[in-house]
Amino acid sequence: MNKIETKILNCSAIREAEKNMVFTARLTQRGHLIHNMEDLVRLYNRSFTNDTVRNMGSLPHPTIQKFTVITVAVVGASRRFLSQITRHQNEVKFTSASLQYSNYSGEAGFVKPYEILTAPPAIQKLYERSCLSDMDCYEQLCKAGISHDSAGYVTPQGLRNILIISATPFEWKHIIGQRSCRRNTDEMRIVILNIWQDLYNLSPTLFLPEQTGPFCQRSKCLEGKMSCGIPIPRFLTPADIILKDYPGLKGGENE
Repeated sequence: MNKIETKILNCSAIREAEKNMVFTARLTQRGHLIHNMEDLVRLYNRSFTNDTVRNMGSLPHPTIQKFTVITVAVVGASRRFLSQITRHQNEVKFTSASLQYSNYSGEAGFVKPYEILTAPPAIQKLYERSCLSDMDCYEQLCKAGISHDSAGYVTPQGLRNILIISATPFEWKHIIGQRSCRRNTDEMRIVILNIWQDLYNLSPTLFLPEQTGPFCQRSKCLEGKMSCGIPIPRFLTPADIILKDYPGLKGGENE
């Protein structure tokens, strides 16, 4: 799973998100002082501190975090991850590599689930053989004249994929809060924690743990009786959580 890569494609949007959040919050309180466009632009360009970003981010007014879109690329996650993450539809856009137009003959790669990745070699080989068998069937269908689209039905859920995700800062926080919870699949958590780390690296104030992390880390678990019962400490960063929950990713044989 350490072959899954994430990257923010428009890094400048992070600073823009901070600026727009502070600007729109200030605007709501200063309408009586804005008499022309020059006044508005002056307010828009007014400086702010990290404390201001932190305070504005904690307000119960999500609209101020919805004026910028942050685009993230995920390379190498499975098609199972694709089917799960695309359930988020509110203010989120997705573009994925297509089984209809792409030809995976001889090009397929597979994600090893963390539990299999850390299992004995015999278990890992069993999983690999199953994936290769599915792709062998795929290639035979393609050679027989079956379209890539139809042949794609036999591809395994572990087939690696390319995915582009665009979302507002508020929606990224919602996705991270929900999908970094231990009730998700390991792959989902690892990918989302890596995305969060990318965002955190660029703005540890806008995406700080107590406003962005799993809900148990922010306040309380929302899973009710389905809770794992092991809340994540309040100030752990995403890198800390990965190190704590997935120590097997450090090895050189990981996939």
